[in-house]
Amino acid sequence: MSIGTPRTRFEGPAKVTGAAKYAADNYPVGTLHGVLVGAPIAYGRVTGVDAARALAVPGVVRVLAAADMPRFGQLSPPLVAVLKSPMQDDWIEWEGQPVALVVAESLEAAEEGAALVGVSTEAREPIVPGRGTVEVPPQETGPTQEQKGDVEAGLAQAAVRISQSYTQPTRHHNPMETSATVASWAGGRLTLWSATQHSWATPPVMAAAFGIAEADVHQISPYTGGAFGAKSFVWPHEILAAAAARIVGRPVHLSLSRPQMYAQVGHHPEVRQTVTLGAAADGKLTAVRHESVNTTALSQVHMEQATQSSRSNYASPNIGLDHRIERINVTMPTPMRAPVEGPGSWALESALDELAVELKLDPLDLRLANYAEKHPMEGRPWSSKKLREAYQEADAAYGWRTRAARPREDGNWTIGHGLGGAGMFCARFANTARVRVHGSGRVTVESGSNDIGTGSQTVCVLTAAEELGISPDLVDVRWGDSSLPHTSGVYGSSHTMGIGSAVMFAARDARRRLGALGAAADGPLDLAAVMGAAGVSEVTGEGRFDAHLPNLGEGSTDDPFARGPFNVNLGGMGTPYSMQTFGVVMVEVGVDRDLGLIRLRRAVARYSVGRIVNPLAARSQMIGGIVWEWGKATMEASIIEPRHGRFLSKNLSGVAVPVNADIPADIDVGFVDEFDEHASAFGGKGIGELGATGVSAAIANAVYDAVRVRVRRVPILPHHVLEGLET
Repeated sequence: MSIGTPRTRFEGPAKVTGAAKYAADNYPVGTLHGVLVGAPIAYGRVTGVDAARALAVPGVVRVLAAADMPRFGQLSPPLVAVLKSPMQDDWIEWEGQPVALVVAESLEAAEEGAALVGVSTEAREPIVPGRGTVEVPPQETGPTQEQKGDVEAGLAQAAVRISQSYTQPTRHHNPMETSATVASWAGGRLTLWSATQHSWATPPVMAAAFGIAEADVHQISPYTGGAFGAKSFVWPHEILAAAAARIVGRPVHLSLSRPQMYAQVGHHPEVRQTVTLGAAADGKLTAVRHESVNTTALSQVHMEQATQSSRSNYASPNIGLDHRIERINVTMPTPMRAPVEGPGSWALESALDELAVELKLDPLDLRLANYAEKHPMEGRPWSSKKLREAYQEADAAYGWRTRAARPREDGNWTIGHGLGGAGMFCARFANTARVRVHGSGRVTVESGSNDIGTGSQTVCVLTAAEELGISPDLVDVRWGDSSLPHTSGVYGSSHTMGIGSAVMFAARDARRRLGALGAAADGPLDLAAVMGAAGVSEVTGEGRFDAHLPNLGEGSTDDPFARGPFNVNLGGMGTPYSMQTFGVVMVEVGVDRDLGLIRLRRAVARYSVGRIVNPLAARSQMIGGIVWEWGKATMEASIIEPRHGRFLSKNLSGVAVPVNADIPADIDVGFVDEFDEHASAFGGKGIGELGATGVSAAIANAVYDAVRVRVRRVPILPHHVLEGLET
């Protein structure tokens, strides 16, 4: 058995030896360097671009402004991030919006030239968070209001009611690798090397922008150095790199600087939420109202859907959800680990803790009293759910029920314990894969999927080895190229389900074909012997996973992408089952009453996610999610300066993120033994973002448990604690 066996990364040696080639490592013959010039204002228009000083810099070839750009074709969602085509007019909607592009023989010349480009503007007062108009989003962006039962009646009959507001600031992804694109034209054919989470997003966007066929766009992206959502879609700099390459007739290499990552790609928006809960004396919820507002771009809508947590996680006869937006002068926000339930769980799980305090109930007992045996809003049964078992295993590992017997003081630290529920929607996307069995007995898996550091290649190795009855050491993988079988993006905690199922189906198809050569239908195989005896040099299997038709598998000729390149199924829609992942996080923190400092001392988490393919990678993924959430809960915020409408700090030197000294060794994560036959071919679901839900609330709840200070805004900073202690 290969699936379920801890396995080090297939691509690990290439990364640690420097052999892995990222987007910015590509330099086709004749490459020029491009550097963007961003708008110095957040709102208004450009009245002039003076390129004279920049053109005088030795090595500068061109300075491109809006007048030099081709008129791009109509861009449409969902694969393009910003619908307003770049550098087509003089209108400015966010600080840093591209207004010019310097192209030079060297990066140094391009950077020097960009600094000398003069941009004159006519500014308007920027709209910043709190100053915009809060409005109901357009209906085409998704459901904005949902109602089950009568919330007002449920609140009226409640023995206890609480209503509180919670805020999460704008945050940035800050991947290790900044976004980069290298564009090269050969006649009418465009080749791109890009830092992306989805190779197959690029061809339709570039085809629309430049009026060419999708088949004439070739995307190459085997390695992406972290993303967290920032590289899910096609951003303006990618289109501009291709445009510049076409104009100058040479390849153009465009890498964003770290400060440019704050303007040229998206961010997680500010989210403000109000949660109102009513409960009977025994803790059973009588009503849930969850209202949310997130910031978005001035002329485009990003819906964070934070209310999803209250829609899915706990049983209640009456549920009301209301989601609104506030338009401000920023670039288009984008999903960030974890979207939707990330901010949603921060508010809901904090509110539940406040309710437990009012009811004088243990927070775990409150959650058990409201355990959802079926989807609270839809009424469909779960495809699988073992959250009760996760509660039990976490309790046993943490000693939740016995925490009161442990010391509450450790030197200067006052000890507190907090709990938060974790949950994430289950997104499934269409995927295809190919498995080649060679005469040597080795196997090659082919798929166009990308590597963002999550270990998807190892998933391909393990699933192919499992189906073919061979050692994983005999399996190779080709990936990250749009000439390979069509795959989905690596986002939404979806890719293991999608590519793992497609590879499994492809391997089964190959094994069926091997059966015609005398191979056994199941059990271990000596592929070299089978191929040698048959005198065959190669056997190929094809696999297709359709998110809407999960049984579409080996040997099928149907196209799972017939519904379009963004063929997604959320939560099992169209099936009899509702699909989601679940978990619980328990944390111990220390709070210094004199300084207001908070320290994470211990964390235990257990998850219900179906079958685990690679326990080693899965455990690392969840630990990373908990560390990520510690940063969100206690350190990170991208502050928008109100006068100029721009981010106050646009470099890692001004962004506090967790380091090793912040994180204890005692982080214990685990998974309940589970198999979800409905979610994927191998019985597993996605976990990539689940680890970044519930943790922030657990930390805030632990701070309250320690010093009786309730903080409803993250990050929780020392002054919040000290101010609370003074009141």
